[in-house]
Amino acid sequence: MAPQVTAALVRRYGDVDRAEDAVQEALLAADRQWPLEGLPDDPKAWLVRVASRRLVDAWRSDTARAAREDRLVPRGGDLVAPPADHPDRSAHDDSLVLLLLCCHPALTRPSQVALTLRVLAGLSTAQVARALLVPETTMAQRISRAKATLRELDAPFAPPAAAELPDRVAAVTQVLYLVFTEGHAATTGDRVTDVSLAQEAIRLTRDLHRWLPEDDEVTGLLALMLLSHARRRARTTPYGDLVPLAEQDRRLWDAGLVAEGLALVEEVLPRGRVGAYQLQAAIAAVHAEAPSSQDTDWAQVAALYAMLADVAPSPVVTLNRAVAVAEVDGPTAGLAMVEPLVEHPALRRGHRVHAVRAHLLERAGRREEAREAFVRAADLATSTPEQRHLRRLAQALTDPPSG
Repeated sequence: MAPQVTAALVRRYGDVDRAEDAVQEALLAADRQWPLEGLPDDPKAWLVRVASRRLVDAWRSDTARAAREDRLVPRGGDLVAPPADHPDRSAHDDSLVLLLLCCHPALTRPSQVALTLRVLAGLSTAQVARALLVPETTMAQRISRAKATLRELDAPFAPPAAAELPDRVAAVTQVLYLVFTEGHAATTGDRVTDVSLAQEAIRLTRDLHRWLPEDDEVTGLLALMLLSHARRRARTTPYGDLVPLAEQDRRLWDAGLVAEGLALVEEVLPRGRVGAYQLQAAIAAVHAEAPSSQDTDWAQVAALYAMLADVAPSPVVTLNRAVAVAEVDGPTAGLAMVEPLVEHPALRRGHRVHAVRAHLLERAGRREEAREAFVRAADLATSTPEQRHLRRLAQALTDPPSG
């Protein structure tokens, strides 16, 4: 709900930085008042009203208030927030327009992505830094500069012209993918997933797909999200513990989302303009169609990852490809791809490269090395369920092998 409230304020007042601060204050007020007074009839309208008052109050204490209001009144007209029962017919459009504003061409791609994750997705600066694999201080400076640039541009809160839209789509899809990824596999906290964040990313991507139905990468991204989100109920135990893909009860996968995702993949791949999101969606489709991990067409998965490595090479793609290669050619072949990544600057601060290496070492029968790698991965993991899962795997390797 916070991104929609932020979008409503930016649409009315045009100041991303102050809108974000005002929404945070409104959320704090809600945290204090709602438990005592009960949930309002329209929580979103309540947040918009309170955040608007905070924002206007801040302006009134600003010595530049008169000049700022002179600029804003012609754009937004009335500065009074809507009443609680005001019908909000533009909520979805507001979020998408805010997304496109954050991806303004005056900003660099890293700044576009960082600003959107912070403002629209509501991620903390630390979460954004982890998602983009950069230090937190660097990310804080990047976000601050991006806000200042938008403020100096006085960029209008309105959908870009059709001719400008394609230039912003690449940044928008990257942001939506990162938001979904953070929701699908939360990097912090005590939950495996942040369902509301994943659903928000899907909602925005559906809006974008309705706007650009012929954009193959938008279609591919929506398919990828649907096929991944379909697994959410199988990804945790009743106690909140992580269940790896190979051990999931696939009867719990959402058949409706799987069917919708597969239909999108079948629609877009024959067009012939294959991009990174379409390839990832195709990989997810192979998994979705397999009755079990053992029955998965791993050769096809490995081939798709090879294509992905050509289209969008990255250490993360290499890491994922190594898992598929290990299924086809054995763990030693996978390890040969993983070992050079352990000290890669983009991966060494994260846990996943160590977790994958540990898994392959265990399959290769190198138990002590695998145990050490699982411990290293657990130490680096920032999500509590992942830490528990990795420590259980490490503990299991302290016992003598069965059989």
